Amino acid sequence: MPELLDSPAVPAAPVLPDSPASPAQGAFLLPDGAGVHFRVWAPFATKVSVVGDFNEWNDAAHPLERADDGNWSGTVPEAKNGAHYKFAVVNGEKKFLRNDPYARLIDPQKQNSVLHFSDFDWGNDQFHLPSLNELTIYELHVGTFGGASSENRIGRFEHIRRMLPYLRNMGVNAIELMPPANFPTELSWGYNVNYPFAVEPSYGGPEGLRQLIKAAHEHGIGVIIDVVYNHFGPSDLDLWQFDGWQENNLGGIYFYNDHRAWTPWGENRPDYGRAEVRQYIRDNALMWLREFRADGLRLDMTAYIRNVRASGSAADDLPEGWAMLQWVNDEVNQHFPGRVMIAEDLHEMDAITRPTADGGAGFHSQWCGKFVHPIRAALITPDDAHRDMDSVAAAVHAAYDGDPFKRVVYSESHDEVANGRARIPYEVSSDDPGGFFAKKRSTLGAGLVFTTPGVPMIFSGQEFMEDEWFRDTKPLDWTKLEQYRGIARLYRDLMHWRRNTKGLTKGLTGRHTHVHHVNREGRVLSFRRMWTPEGEGEVLVVANFSNQVLKGYRIGASATGRWHVRFNSDAKMYSSEFLDEGDHHFEADGEGHDDLPASLALDLGPYALVILSQGEPDKGGAPAV
Repeated sequence: MPELLDSPAVPAAPVLPDSPASPAQGAFLLPDGAGVHFRVWAPFATKVSVVGDFNEWNDAAHPLERADDGNWSGTVPEAKNGAHYKFAVVNGEKKFLRNDPYARLIDPQKQNSVLHFSDFDWGNDQFHLPSLNELTIYELHVGTFGGASSENRIGRFEHIRRMLPYLRNMGVNAIELMPPANFPTELSWGYNVNYPFAVEPSYGGPEGLRQLIKAAHEHGIGVIIDVVYNHFGPSDLDLWQFDGWQENNLGGIYFYNDHRAWTPWGENRPDYGRAEVRQYIRDNALMWLREFRADGLRLDMTAYIRNVRASGSAADDLPEGWAMLQWVNDEVNQHFPGRVMIAEDLHEMDAITRPTADGGAGFHSQWCGKFVHPIRAALITPDDAHRDMDSVAAAVHAAYDGDPFKRVVYSESHDEVANGRARIPYEVSSDDPGGFFAKKRSTLGAGLVFTTPGVPMIFSGQEFMEDEWFRDTKPLDWTKLEQYRGIARLYRDLMHWRRNTKGLTKGLTGRHTHVHHVNREGRVLSFRRMWTPEGEGEVLVVANFSNQVLKGYRIGASATGRWHVRFNSDAKMYSSEFLDEGDHHFEADGEGHDDLPASLALDLGPYALVILSQGEPDKGGAPAV
């Protein structure tokens, strides 16, 4: 098998001073009706006060006291939950009204910080996220998932809540929300966050998110939240020159003020070298896990946290960014064991998911570019002769740091189906994205996602042939769920076989993989998935990447006897256009093949994937969840 790619060099992490040991910043409700205590970091300000509904916005009413560390604090007895407020910041002759960087809610009309102290009742919520080898992730965008109407252009958390029974029955046990933090535009993917601690009010605000997560847990579904720490903004950003100080006309205390400020999204990279900025990011990460009981975080493009230009060049390294990633992941592991931290880095670095004790960044898993790119290429290439089976085999066999579950495998994500690229059915056949070839090759890709070792993820709508490309102005077309109900059933079946809910495919949850058959001319791939190296729970996967019906095609097997077809993507129950080639079981004889002691001759439909295992036959019925 092809060897794994060598990892790029890891930047040496500097020894940084600890982040401040002082109390966290923001607004804190005091007991017994004593009011609200405010704390804000503004080291270059000459005066700071808090203004709001409680003092008729009078900047002389409640001045804050400065500490030696540049923090300003004070108590306002009159402040109550729900009050609007801001900080009045003075720097010499300059005066500003700034929203609280730690505000939990921003009023969408007045653009004020809102005191929001939740007393949400979590009931008897004892949910625990499944382990990585049993996780199936469904990525979605809140604003387009629920559909939209002329009265409501933006989807909300409540729309997702109503769809939880559907997702549960599909076999989803974790949803990943594209960033739900406050953004300034009417519509957004969510990656232009301007208030990282505030939940987007058009989605339903902080209480709407809590209700969604509680309901998801009741359905056995975890919630992973996308967070953006490689840049803030770039627009409508109160953090920008927050206390009036700046250098080179750049962002001031929260940002780098030199060449390190550059990102693809503007000159707005946080200054990871400042202890207060590191604590700001750390506090934000822990907030989602503590206050909202999120089950994990996915960090957007960490390559731009550890490197100025994600270039791989040591000259562009940001060692303090690497150290910050390590610190945040250590904090999560210490305070919230069992939560999952996922990186989008896409530079194939083993060190991203290596423990911090071994010099790694400490993420539990990372999005896998060396799966998605070769698999998409193999699926959308028009001519069978040009499908590269060696790259497909390498994609199946790959791992990070020797562990296949340290990678998230997918064929569609919000990035893969936008920015000039479309959904796989459209890429396969733009003239007929719901036709035979689009169905066949997109479901072949789905089969690989759910049988390849790794954490499988699909993008919302993928299960019912959503086509074209993702954009925040176009809601999901849920009418396609009925139109392509068979394809949705195919995805459901794949998820349940992947999770071994019937106890017949344990190998699909194991980390041991043997790619034993690569037919470069015939475009056929077969691999074994096993729970143990000795073969416990073995599952055999066979994939036909050609437009040919294959009769009596011989594949090596580890044992003689009956192998049951657990899943066949060519089955007519998934589409009347499919050929239903193949039987329900095949007998393996003692004819050695593919360096294995036995083999079986099976039938394969065009662009079809089958899953086989020994043991009891499938008794039918809905999979247990």
